[in-house]
Amino acid sequence: MTRRRHILHVDMDAFYASVEQRDDPALRGRPLVVGGGSNRGVVAAASYEARRFGIRSAMPMREARRRCPELLRVAPRMDRYRAVSAEVFAVFREFTPLVEGLSLDEAFLDVSGSIALFGPAPGIAAAIKDRIRSATALTASVGVAPNKLVAKIASDLDKPDGLVVVTADNLQRSTGRS
Repeated sequence: MTRRRHILHVDMDAFYASVEQRDDPALRGRPLVVGGGSNRGVVAAASYEARRFGIRSAMPMREARRRCPELLRVAPRMDRYRAVSAEVFAVFREFTPLVEGLSLDEAFLDVSGSIALFGPAPGIAAAIKDRIRSATALTASVGVAPNKLVAKIASDLDKPDGLVVVTADNLQRSTGRS
């Protein structure tokens, strides 16, 4: 008998921009991008306030400024993001050693072997979100599923600060298969 897998995909919400807003209270609640300073530069990250204007990462800075003239811009601080990322990944390892980092702000966690210690996967996901918030004052969105692909899709369904659980049963129901 094969053991059911319980995979989490944790994705920090607007990570670079959220770190900047956390570190500088004057930036909170304002449309903000992290990225290049010239009109030829690109947006590396956009706050949720900036996203309301249709601003997205990889967008040319000129277009971002056209969409939101009051847009604030800060230069990237990669050393800072790496340090905060290390704090987040330390939280992951409190719950499982099976962490597959995809970038500074997202990872897959296999919590299948952690259930006996921490309880069901959705509870582990909620605990991870709480620990990240208490350790860093940042939010994350988490997808819980039987495999990586579905967990990744689930983490995008309820942003920011979401938690979406997909089980084998509700996956079949939602696709109309029996």
